Amino acid sequence: MPLTLMEGNEAIARGAVAAGCRFFAGYPITPATTILNHMLAMLPPLGGVCIQGEDEIASIGFCLGASMAGMKVMTATSGPGISLYSEQISFAVGSEIPIVIVDIQRLGPSTGSATRGADGDVQFLRWGNSGGMPVIVLAPTDVHDCFTLTVQAFNLAEHYRCPVFVASNKEIAMTRETVPLDALQPPALVERKPPSSSGPYLPFQAAPGDEVPGFLPIGGRTLVRQTSSTHGPDGYIATDPAAIAAMLARMQRKIEGAVERFSFVAHRPAPGADTLVLSYGVSARAADVAAGRLTRQGRPVSSLVLKTLWPVPEAAIRRAAAGIRRVLVVEMNLGQYVHEIARVLPGVAIALVGQMDGRLITPETIMEAITHG
Repeated sequence: MPLTLMEGNEAIARGAVAAGCRFFAGYPITPATTILNHMLAMLPPLGGVCIQGEDEIASIGFCLGASMAGMKVMTATSGPGISLYSEQISFAVGSEIPIVIVDIQRLGPSTGSATRGADGDVQFLRWGNSGGMPVIVLAPTDVHDCFTLTVQAFNLAEHYRCPVFVASNKEIAMTRETVPLDALQPPALVERKPPSSSGPYLPFQAAPGDEVPGFLPIGGRTLVRQTSSTHGPDGYIATDPAAIAAMLARMQRKIEGAVERFSFVAHRPAPGADTLVLSYGVSARAADVAAGRLTRQGRPVSSLVLKTLWPVPEAAIRRAAAGIRRVLVVEMNLGQYVHEIARVLPGVAIALVGQMDGRLITPETIMEAITHG
């Protein structure tokens, strides 16, 4: 099996191309710039388009326009750029525009440290849109995940007509590791559903028994209305409270009601364990090592790695925590996702192993917290 050295950002670019992405726009920002570089090399030979926007706001705007025209699109940035994306993220949520947004997280706040990693954007990704509507956030742990989860992100964006985030980390993005090329096989691809053939086209009308409207591109033979304002099924501005409530409830259900279908997790139970280490992102690798070492030393510790962060995969977390007395949440911040775990697991002792100083959390730090916590 042929092997290659590949960084996480290259794997994300490869995954996007394998998923059918043919439009990318972004603005250079460490540590996401190499995604732009790879897309610039890969897209034009395939007939695709890669644009460096004049800033982050323009870049995501280009992507939304291309998506409304029917293309699969992606943009990539880091924390400062995500902040600038916020209004356009809200547009994508409210107008149900598919887009994959890659956030290569770095140490914040503000400009922070461009060359040091962190997982400080976790709550912002979920709540950084006006209205607080749900979004999908996937978190890779390694280069292989970067490829596979990027393809899954496109599938979810296309199926649910929504923005999907890939929340990576500088340490995954810019670290090369050995990857078997044959292992980079994309899952089956998903395309946008066409509208029902009966009746006039209503751009925000879901078919009976479905929560996601069929899609037609703007600029085609059928008139398609698109708006960033509160609207009804026909795309016209809505002022009736019942119509507004129905539209927002459907948009909430289509994401939160389907989370079991895309709850990507890795559960490694240890027989007899009363402690579960729950982690995500690059820290999951240290958490797995720590749990494995302690288990081999005669102190069994189970591990749960979340690769779906939002919506919270509550059922998967509860299944993994069955019979567990204590849960340690490991994250490269001062405590963001730990609050969700405490909400999902009332009555279970929850502790945080958090660190945000530009260094990776080590297996030894996690083992110390388990044995002396």
